[in-house]
Amino acid sequence: MTLVIALKWLGGKGKERVLISSDSKATFGPITYEVRKIYPIYFMHEDKEIDLAIAGGAGDSSIVKQGYKIAELTIKNYSIQAGFRNLTLEEFEKAVQDIEARLIRRFAYLRGEGIEPNFEMILASVDPKGKASIYLFDNKGLAEPVHESPGFAIIGRGAVTGGILLTRLLGYSVGDSVELDLGMLSAFVIDVVSEIDPTVGPFVGESILMRVEKGKVIMGPLKPEALRDYKKRVEKRKRLIALLQKICDIKEISEDGVEKTLSELKSRQNQRLNKF
Repeated sequence: MTLVIALKWLGGKGKERVLISSDSKATFGPITYEVRKIYPIYFMHEDKEIDLAIAGGAGDSSIVKQGYKIAELTIKNYSIQAGFRNLTLEEFEKAVQDIEARLIRRFAYLRGEGIEPNFEMILASVDPKGKASIYLFDNKGLAEPVHESPGFAIIGRGAVTGGILLTRLLGYSVGDSVELDLGMLSAFVIDVVSEIDPTVGPFVGESILMRVEKGKVIMGPLKPEALRDYKKRVEKRKRLIALLQKICDIKEISEDGVEKTLSELKSRQNQRLNKF
């Protein structure tokens, strides 16, 4: 099955970023194989790459690919009509409405043929002003904006078996995201869920970050060296969380003592940062 996570990430100067990560495991009966579940949408114009959006899907592979294609053609058409440029927040919203209408028609046809679509899709983008959009499409083709609240989207079976719970438990919120390494958070969630859900694979680096740099919208994959670092840190964090649980059970320390010590540590770190 699948676990796809999209997170809104606050940056400096009011700029927002979007990170989409997933496992790479697919199952078909007793057979498992690797498949890419994140689909970047872009095109080349006059030797320049125009990065438009990122899609992530879960469900029947053929239907998910149809969803990608509908999203890609619609968004590219909007960009061409706008003069081969990135879409604004409002233009992207209109493109999503067109995608929604096309998916609804497509799924209505499939249901008329006796086929019940197994489909979920996340579609995300960042506009030239640094405003992020995240939309969640369901198996009816309906789109829900989630970039303001809750600021993230998680789809696939892994969402139910631990993805949503872990994301909340580990403290993700849009307001606090500026202090978090969301690449690390995504890698941790996917790896831990893969240990309890055999249909979800471990994190192997399928991740794309979309942001504005030097006035240009760009997106790119996770670098191999960053993946190696994340995998090592995931193992350490799992051990630290287990250790924290044991320390909290010590009567002489308890949760209050742990909270006080950690708050003091964070306060000292903030003081050091404020000096620069």
